[in-house]
Amino acid sequence: MKHILAAALYMALALGATPGSADIAAASEARVGDMKKLVFHSAPKATPSAPFDLADDAGTATLADYKGKVVLLNFWATWCAPCRKEMPHLAELQTELGGDDFEVLTIATGRNSPVGIKRFFDEIGVENLPRHQDPKQQLAAQMAIFGLPITVILDADGNEIARMRGDADWASDSAKAVLRALLPANS
Repeated sequence: MKHILAAALYMALALGATPGSADIAAASEARVGDMKKLVFHSAPKATPSAPFDLADDAGTATLADYKGKVVLLNFWATWCAPCRKEMPHLAELQTELGGDDFEVLTIATGRNSPVGIKRFFDEIGVENLPRHQDPKQQLAAQMAIFGLPITVILDADGNEIARMRGDADWASDSAKAVLRALLPANS
């Protein structure tokens, strides 16, 4: 019996599985519709330590501050028409799945005034997403963000595991299935 348990543990470790780890295979299989544009990496990628500005002059943060949660990181701008279409879907996703294990993190990159960001959110009726900024595009540059919107999924260890270029319906059943597969089983 010991040999069977040891073999099972060895196989789990060899395949990169740990208790409570993200089920990337299941998440990948759940991709339909817009989610087919979501590309999972063959191995997690470390994220940079560049700071970004928190909303309302509350200081700065880094992506490391979000370790312990699966994060859907969305880079956007006030002038971006697809971002305007996508942001309400992100807000709905945050309402439904947000909590201790998951968060939608929105970062306006480039020239976006705090007043303009607030007006943008007010116009589209979004109240539950952060209005953080990357005004000098330090984080965006270090993460190779070219074009907007770009959405990156970070695992609970803070590593990038997937990326999507372009807007998507993040409130769709497929998007929620993808993300639920990445969350701990008790979420």
